Amino acid sequence: MGGAPTIQPKRLRKAILAIAGFGGAFYFVPYVALFFIATGLVDVLRNEKKDRTLFDRYFLGNGLTSWLLSPLNLALDLLCFRNKRIYKLDDFSPDCRKEIEDVLSLFVSQKQNIIERIDQDFQSGRRGMFVYRWFGRTYNREIAAFNRPFKHIQTIAVSVFEGKETTSFHFGPFRATLRILYNLTPVESDDIFIECGYTRHHWHRDPLFVFDDTLMHRSVNLHGARRYCVFMDVVRPSPVVGLLSFLLVPISAVTHRTKGIFYRNWRMLGGSDAPRKTAMAR
Repeated sequence: MGGAPTIQPKRLRKAILAIAGFGGAFYFVPYVALFFIATGLVDVLRNEKKDRTLFDRYFLGNGLTSWLLSPLNLALDLLCFRNKRIYKLDDFSPDCRKEIEDVLSLFVSQKQNIIERIDQDFQSGRRGMFVYRWFGRTYNREIAAFNRPFKHIQTIAVSVFEGKETTSFHFGPFRATLRILYNLTPVESDDIFIECGYTRHHWHRDPLFVFDDTLMHRSVNLHGARRYCVFMDVVRPSPVVGLLSFLLVPISAVTHRTKGIFYRNWRMLGGSDAPRKTAMAR
């Protein structure tokens, strides 16, 4: 006969910490605790797949930061148009779409040179992020067109996955921006995709994927070769784009200092860890 099911030490430790944390919060600040539980539930229930993995990762795993920021993110929703979760370029304003298309067209036209440049810095490793701009701050000035002020684009980078590499399901922290990914090297394989909710987007069918990255998602490369994706953050469609851009200024400072937490499994490439600040778009 089989023995009793064993509990993994990591899961047991997580459960003990959660019980202690919830218990302490309810004892010392019950109304604050109830407020964050309420905003967290509203926030997490935006996801399509409402299974144990979703709630476990949001409240007890790598979504903890998203939970703590749920009041801010829900307030940001009030400043933006209806959240479509997954977007098309036509969902953006003409001037925003032009910025996006200009950057993507440059990546496509300079693809081989850009990949060769990235490979110089990233000769080996599981995941790399070659950064040109990161929330308004310049990391690498080698491509002049990326150094100009942008009104909508906040981040320009290239995400590199080694073959047979995948992320765990995770959440982005801030909902003031949307994530744009464009695969520079699509391969005819269903083993290379990004998954968000019930959507599994295969790159060889469409190299472009735009989504709300505060929803639970993961990137998968089960193919044997490297995968290179343009990685951009752009201000969400909103009637008050200027206000969102203003709110992103302090967020830029925070993300610059905490990128090592959110991208601790990545090698940050392309420039100094103390980037020079560029003029913010007004």
